[in-house]
Amino acid sequence: MEKLLKVGQIVNTQGIRGEVRVYPLTDYKERFEELEWVYMDANTKEKFFIERVRYKNNLVILKLKGIDDINVAEKYKNKYITISRENARKLPEDTYFITDLVGLKVYSEENELIGIMKNVIQSAGNDIYEVVSDKDPKKTILIPAVGEFIKEVNLDKGMIIVKIIEGLIE
Repeated sequence: MEKLLKVGQIVNTQGIRGEVRVYPLTDYKERFEELEWVYMDANTKEKFFIERVRYKNNLVILKLKGIDDINVAEKYKNKYITISRENARKLPEDTYFITDLVGLKVYSEENELIGIMKNVIQSAGNDIYEVVSDKDPKKTILIPAVGEFIKEVNLDKGMIIVKIIEGLIE
């Protein structure tokens, strides 16, 4: 099955006419204006057509066809809004979808397995790669996702090569 891309999460309802508040999981929240329809979570059997998009602070307010009152909208709270890869935006060079990075093996420049990519933490400054240690699966290693540390991302080989500095893995 195709990996769907999460573009937002419904965090609450907006008003009584079925609108939902969406926390965008994309760097470009205006992205929702370019979409005709979305899925909810991994359910690809039902398309939700977008009727209207507006913004409130850092949230996207969506009106989806068929969700016409607060009671129906309430059922979708905490659901992820997903899209198929064919509806994804083309990314700039050296930029990746989080879903493509999760699960990759992370190696040092000396070809030593460090661990497996678990998640990407998005922060104000820069993203941080969360890696589960190969030596101790209970340990998480945080690696800043900047050129100084990330030397290569190879999706075809399923690996990331990072520069290890003193104190990074301890």
